[in-house]
Amino acid sequence: MTKFVFVTGGVVSSLGKGIASASLAAILESRGLKVTLIKLDPYINVDPGTMSPFQHGEVFVTDDGAETDLDLGHYERFVTTRMGKVNNFTTGKIYQSVLEKERRGDYLGKTVQVIPHVTNEIQEFIQRGAGVGGATAADVAIVEIGGTVGDIESLPFLEAARQMSLRLGPNQAAFVHLTYVPWIAAAGELKTKPTQHTVQKLREIGIQADALLCRADRKIPEDERAKISLFTNVPEWGVISMWDVDTIYKVPRMLHEQGLDGLICDKLRLNTPPANLKRWDDLVYETEHPQGEVAIAMVGKYVDLSDSYKSLNEALRHAGMKNHVRVKIDYVDSETITPDTVNSLARFDAVLVPGGFGKRGIEGKVAAARFAREHQVPYLGICLGMQVATIEYARHVAGIAEANSTEFEPRTPNPVIALITEWEDADGTIKTRNENSDLGGTMRLGAQSSDVAKGTLAHKIYGDVVNERHRHRYEANVKYLDRLRAAGLVISALTQREHLTEIVELPQDAHPWFMGVQFHPEFKSTPWDGHPLFNSYIKAALDHQAEGKTSGKTPLKVVA
Repeated sequence: MTKFVFVTGGVVSSLGKGIASASLAAILESRGLKVTLIKLDPYINVDPGTMSPFQHGEVFVTDDGAETDLDLGHYERFVTTRMGKVNNFTTGKIYQSVLEKERRGDYLGKTVQVIPHVTNEIQEFIQRGAGVGGATAADVAIVEIGGTVGDIESLPFLEAARQMSLRLGPNQAAFVHLTYVPWIAAAGELKTKPTQHTVQKLREIGIQADALLCRADRKIPEDERAKISLFTNVPEWGVISMWDVDTIYKVPRMLHEQGLDGLICDKLRLNTPPANLKRWDDLVYETEHPQGEVAIAMVGKYVDLSDSYKSLNEALRHAGMKNHVRVKIDYVDSETITPDTVNSLARFDAVLVPGGFGKRGIEGKVAAARFAREHQVPYLGICLGMQVATIEYARHVAGIAEANSTEFEPRTPNPVIALITEWEDADGTIKTRNENSDLGGTMRLGAQSSDVAKGTLAHKIYGDVVNERHRHRYEANVKYLDRLRAAGLVISALTQREHLTEIVELPQDAHPWFMGVQFHPEFKSTPWDGHPLFNSYIKAALDHQAEGKTSGKTPLKVVA
């Protein structure tokens, strides 16, 4: 029978509920349990697909094509279970489902209310995400409730969790509450009052926390933990200090050493072997003992919020660990890149243009791709980064005047990138769209496979088939492929059905490492294996640094 751990947060947002949930899941998995995670988001959007990265951070994409909260990326990087559409849902999705049932007459004319109809729907979604009753049911499902206790938006989720705990009975559910213990510099002390108030608010709802994860910029002393225990009715051994660390991969060990997994196993009556965290210890050792450093210029437009590229940042760091180097990522605002300033990229070991939407900063990205191509600098273009590389090549090598994307210039005479009207989705269904379609639900989403041409750089990395996750609306226009090929661009992977471009690259005798991919490989990178594409890219950056090809660069320096 699946058991549940509900993770809530208080005082302020962005304390790290996602990392805490993923870390607890990792420790329980190391005890031999099958663990899954579910994220409940209190906003009314059906999914985060149309939300600005400045508002919400990265949109993570699963194999089955769900656009989800970025915390699902943390989940997949910390545990072996793969996430899907059932692992993330929002208030909008719940109300959409309830209203569809009401329109069908499923409620037999009853007045539809938050209690019991909405809260029952939430519980059904949670059980579905945990696989209850199925062959793939988890031993433990960790349910992270977004927002903070006291927000009106999250009240139905908290009420549903309280009801579910009651219905499941003793030792079937546990509650972990993440809270904030601020250091007040003027007073020279930690303040526990915010934690006392948030736990009081939680208890007013009818939920008693079994464990408190107390976030602070430093370890919380024993006397403060005892004080928190007294005022919150949580045993002192359940008051756990979570201080700031230099890498998130230290968190599982931190929580384990304070007994969080033991507390949860006792509460849920789970008889398991001891946790084995050797792989986490090895990982931390690798992050703390690099043999060198490479500098990557990430040329994008969401540079003011690093969460916009969360999975990408992690994938680069994973590849750095596989190559035994620290990856230093410099975020370069593409709006600052012009033909006059593009030479500022010369100080980097490689250039990366990530995905994105909209016209702003596009010409700066095109200039960055041109600089990397002409100066033999390793280049990786992801999604939009592939498209701007294609536009750049069409303009400056293939001689296709005014080549552009219809996303940026709807009336461009040479749309080398355009909106396709029909494609096969991750689940095999045929989808259609046009320029008047809603933004939500009009993208090619999820994992899809394509054949890879032999003799290419892509084939060295992937082998015969590439299977990666997608999230985009615009594609390389098939009408221009022959002209681009004739000019020397290598189209190294195409989809089988529509012949849509998946990978472009330069001939290996013309450039050491230049590739653009229409998909998002960062979503499948893990700290254990990295990702073959990023591993190869960071290796190319190292080789470029060692050869001293970048103006002003010196060979690889050993990092102390």
